[in-house]
Amino acid sequence: MIFYPQERIGLFIDGSNLYAAARALGFDIDYKRLLELFAAKGRLIRAFYYTALVEDQEYSPIRPLVDWLDYNGYTMVTKPTKEFTDAMGRLKRKGNMDIELAIDVMEMAPHLDHIVLFSGDGDFRRLVEAVQRKGLRVTVVSTVKSQPPMVADELRRQADNFQELLDLEPSISRSQVQREPREPREPREPRESRDSRAAPAGAESGSTISSQDVDTTPR
Repeated sequence: MIFYPQERIGLFIDGSNLYAAARALGFDIDYKRLLELFAAKGRLIRAFYYTALVEDQEYSPIRPLVDWLDYNGYTMVTKPTKEFTDAMGRLKRKGNMDIELAIDVMEMAPHLDHIVLFSGDGDFRRLVEAVQRKGLRVTVVSTVKSQPPMVADELRRQADNFQELLDLEPSISRSQVQREPREPREPREPRESRDSRAAPAGAESGSTISSQDVDTTPR
């Protein structure tokens, strides 16, 4: 990754897409380390994290991660999932955050020099092109080392820089000591706790949004 000390940096993290990529590569992300990594590369202005939530459940497995991120330097953007019935009569939930992410990128563009997009979704190619015309540089973080690759070729080609997620593993992964023995997430923290430990990992896996509902494959 190429960064300059006085660059104003903004992180835009497609939560379900990043989780799927890290899971395909076999490691859990430590969101505290991720924030520290990019804060050391320039002037980190904002780090946005996007995810959909199931609101009708008494307990949502993703809530511990959302709460931790909200108190530890991330700007959370969430919305309720939508229910629908597929052609087989099965109840499905869908939560697509593309519009929210795109709006925030365009609104933040005048205040940034470098956008780091954590997603491989090809639908973002036009967004990347639009902010490049405003003079911003764009780094896309995803992976081509999973099977199948998680980044769309058109998005990778449009970006100024492509960062292979697997190459970041030593800098942003959770250690074995941090991981829970069976389920890679921690118990829910009280909202009033401002715990600065590593973020709960793998919480996206508990969401009822499946990879079929939130498309993370190249388009």
